[in-house]
Amino acid sequence: MTFQPSGIFVPLVTPFTDGGELAVADLERLAHSVIEEGAAGIVALGTTAEASTLSPQERRDVVEICGKVCRERGVPLVVGAGSNDTAGTVRAIEELHEDADVAGVLVVVPYYTRPSEAGVVAHFEYIADRSRLPLILYNVPYRTGRQLGWESIVRLAEHPQIVGIKQAVGSVDTDTALLLAEIASADSFSVLAGEDALVSPLLAIGAAGAVLATANVCAREFVELFQLWRSERSERARALGSRLVGPACALMSEPNPTVIKAVLHAQGRISSANVRLPLLPAEDASAIVGALESVCR
Repeated sequence: MTFQPSGIFVPLVTPFTDGGELAVADLERLAHSVIEEGAAGIVALGTTAEASTLSPQERRDVVEICGKVCRERGVPLVVGAGSNDTAGTVRAIEELHEDADVAGVLVVVPYYTRPSEAGVVAHFEYIADRSRLPLILYNVPYRTGRQLGWESIVRLAEHPQIVGIKQAVGSVDTDTALLLAEIASADSFSVLAGEDALVSPLLAIGAAGAVLATANVCAREFVELFQLWRSERSERARALGSRLVGPACALMSEPNPTVIKAVLHAQGRISSANVRLPLLPAEDASAIVGALESVCR
């Protein structure tokens, strides 16, 4: 069966011990908890996972742990596998294909080198032609330095191995509106919201779901929001979406995932708030924890 992403996907943090090692039990427990709250799937090795600071063995361990949980719970696992090295990305996906628990890969627009938009399209098409795993593109220009326009996305959506895009452009913009209008009748390509504070308006105009870092903390509420929009209960959806804006902004108020980890630790859901350099721990999260209590159950 073809993987077609829909619903709320949680890009899990990578919990560390006080000594800085991978906290295996914490990761497994957190994965189970967000699925119990209704998450449609998990994303491993994304930005929120501090993937760039993990060793090759730690990355394999994270995929194995998340894959085991997803297999047990019957939900898909997506793994971040993109880089600004086209051939290297193909090799990374080939290695993941050997793991039957991986349903698809999240592949970011090439960063730092800032290729032309035609180069970005060629990058994705080259990878998709060689990938045996479905691709979800990741459009996040404030991290990559390169915008991917709606017409290019529509072209890429025609490729049978490209099944969706995480659209995280920092706003509800004309490009996203045109993209959603153009693919409104498509049944093989999903636009997933990637802006935590803007997920409600993006769902309202047709996004098929979302990949949300703050759902590490508030998965249940974002799942409810998705279901409300899907069932056309717009008044309740708008009200809940409005209540989630403040928590989403608070949880992203320092570099991701520092505040999220601090809150999860304060709630007793992970054993340490440790992050790895160049990130620094968030400042006191107690005020944020208190503010979340009235919104995130």
